[in-house]
Amino acid sequence: MKIDGTPYRSVWVDPDDGWSVRIFDQTKLPWALEILRLTMVGQAAHAIRSMQVRGAPLIGAVAAYGVCLALRADASTAALEHDSAMLAATRPTAVNLRWAIDRMLTVLRPATPADRVAVAYAEAGRIADEDAAQCEAIGRHGVELIAAAVARTGRRVNVLTHCNAGWLATVDWGTALAPIYMAFERGIDLHVWVDETRPRNQGAALTAWELGRHGVPHTVIADNAGGHLMQHDQVDLVIVGTDRVTRTGDVANKIGTYLKALAAHDNVVPFWVGLPSTTIDWNVADGVREIPIEERSGAEVTDVTGRTADGRIETVRVTPSGAANPAFDVTPARLVTGLITERGRCAASAEGLLSLFPERR
Repeated sequence: MKIDGTPYRSVWVDPDDGWSVRIFDQTKLPWALEILRLTMVGQAAHAIRSMQVRGAPLIGAVAAYGVCLALRADASTAALEHDSAMLAATRPTAVNLRWAIDRMLTVLRPATPADRVAVAYAEAGRIADEDAAQCEAIGRHGVELIAAAVARTGRRVNVLTHCNAGWLATVDWGTALAPIYMAFERGIDLHVWVDETRPRNQGAALTAWELGRHGVPHTVIADNAGGHLMQHDQVDLVIVGTDRVTRTGDVANKIGTYLKALAAHDNVVPFWVGLPSTTIDWNVADGVREIPIEERSGAEVTDVTGRTADGRIETVRVTPSGAANPAFDVTPARLVTGLITERGRCAASAEGLLSLFPERR
């Protein structure tokens, strides 16, 4: 995807040295575009934990490269197991993190210590490339939903999205935003309602930034405005991403997604979820009861960072007391119109998923 016409991925190996890892510091967006250079596994873990990188697919890719950096320091089996476990513990909800680390371990355990660094970089590169390809495929399968909405309404299509599920949350293209980018590239007349997504404002800070830099028409709205817009026929479809999907079609995503699904259901607005298959947890059936929900610092709720009138970046407190901060909620499959994966679209159900992934039967 592009920033002011220049194509980027969200994680890449530095071409100058061939081994260090580059990422955008997403905690500095939208006010500053800072590229970080990761040289140690601890830096990769910090980037994931502190949300310098976030989004389930990107977390997995950065963790894979974190394993590469770990092996440069110590390629022994003991160090491999220790550092992999440390990376896996950084975030509990996104299933891609554990998936990527398990995949790295599968190819690295049989390798000799002398070969592990080269094997690790090759496998991490494949994980990144596959994620980009999967997200592009999600875009191809999802863009038809937007094209159909144009045909149905005969006017500009309004798409609502929650949190950030664009290329900043993946290696490239994004999940929920991939169909939007493809529709824009096709010349389809569309507009995106961008939920601010409190408390970290990933919509206002990240989705609005990347859509704007790519040139896609959009408007930021307060989180609580979506239902009102749906009641007044100003939302044609909702597309969100996800951090984990159960084998039965329940969807864990940024806190507030469940409320959007309820509003969409009440107003008969299609509610779609974009995801690569790496985000499906085939071991979990009941999302509400089985998916661990990360509880983040209450400071994310009580404090807000922004730019002052004179250009300074300041953090201010907006509430006199402490706050609870569950970072995700679970939308039951019954509220989800369907899932958009790299293999196509399906119902949010066990049979729907198995129709696209029969090898999981």
